[in-house]
Amino acid sequence: MATKRKSKGAYMISAVAEMYQIHPQTLRLYEREGLLRPSRSEGNTRLYTDEDLERLEFILNLARDLGVNIAGMAIILQMRERMEEMNRQMQGFVDYVRTEMLARMQQPATSAGLVPLRRPVVVSGTDEFKRSEQKKNQRKTTINS
Repeated sequence: MATKRKSKGAYMISAVAEMYQIHPQTLRLYEREGLLRPSRSEGNTRLYTDEDLERLEFILNLARDLGVNIAGMAIILQMRERMEEMNRQMQGFVDYVRTEMLARMQQPATSAGLVPLRRPVVVSGTDEFKRSEQKKNQRKTTINS
């Protein structure tokens, strides 16, 4: 149930009621139940912003198209707000991980890793290696004799 809005601003209760073909008392009921929170002018007139109208459209969709009662609307709206907050937190976490990964990828490769790696031992044909092999062979011959 999308309604075209011409400008950004605040709408009085009578204009909103006429735009959505509902009684002003319905808007007052939604406010009393905590479903809508319009701002107030200095003269205490309810002023509905574009965000309030989007929320009202969602509420009217729940009521008219899905048959949800006021208690159900309150639960759905509360769950929706929690999901949006969780989504914001998750997006913040993803952004943090992305920036950390980019920062670590730009660091030189010589930086220490999370787990220290053993350095491979290379055995070459040096004299030391030959001597150790000779000692092993001598032990074998001494044991066998």
